[in-house]
Amino acid sequence: MPALSVFVTTFNNARTLEACLASVAFADEIVVLDSGSCDETLEIARRHGARIEHQPFLGYGRQKQRALELCRHPWVLLLDADEALSPRAQAEVRALMAGTPEAACYRFPRHEQRFWRMCHPGVRHNHFLRLFEAARGRISEEPVHAAPVVEGKVASLSGPLYHFGETSVRVKLAKVSAYAAGLVPAKRASGRRARPWMMLLYPPFVFLRAFLFKRLFLDGWAGFIAAVVMAQYAFLKHALWYEAESFEREAGRGMPEGAPPPPPPEHGRG
Repeated sequence: MPALSVFVTTFNNARTLEACLASVAFADEIVVLDSGSCDETLEIARRHGARIEHQPFLGYGRQKQRALELCRHPWVLLLDADEALSPRAQAEVRALMAGTPEAACYRFPRHEQRFWRMCHPGVRHNHFLRLFEAARGRISEEPVHAAPVVEGKVASLSGPLYHFGETSVRVKLAKVSAYAAGLVPAKRASGRRARPWMMLLYPPFVFLRAFLFKRLFLDGWAGFIAAVVMAQYAFLKHALWYEAESFEREAGRGMPEGAPPPPPPEHGRG
């Protein structure tokens, strides 16, 4: 019967951390790796018996990898601080840990908060790999969407994760803007050039895929707004990449004599 460590990275997550940690109270260990919270995050973590460690932010992937390395048990469960296991997911994880897991890692469907409501059960949910054997996994080094990479058989659980991170349109817009900016350095380092025509063609495709094929229309106007924001994210990823290249090629072009120099674009941590 394997023991389970849960690991969570935090930075000022007091609003959601209570639900997150309460949903994994059954775990043998909870590791919270904090990067300088100044709200009640650490107090909440202590109240739930978490082992608190501190690390200045290393980037999304490296920060999660560091938290993984701090875990003491052979099986680990990654949660973001704005996520929680549903009661059904809790029961499935406990049942797995009470026996001998047949797979090396397990995925969960994630049910999203869409601003003022939770998503409709009929929406096509994204699945995330979160529960895995520690010795066979690591966290990818993606600049924004870091995720576990595990060697071995992958299985799926039916109990969902709940995601409480997108509480308003403004929060969602800020998040996708930060994510898009965070991707620019890696895209430029890849040696590929930006394709400006993608700003025109890709966003409508993303909107239709989300609203129709992933069935966000079942979420009503909340789903429509979310699909539009997803399309905006698709636009921003290519617009900011193209902007960075254009600044390098022709910063100040056409500016009148004596004009202040244009500032460089700001890309980095979201």
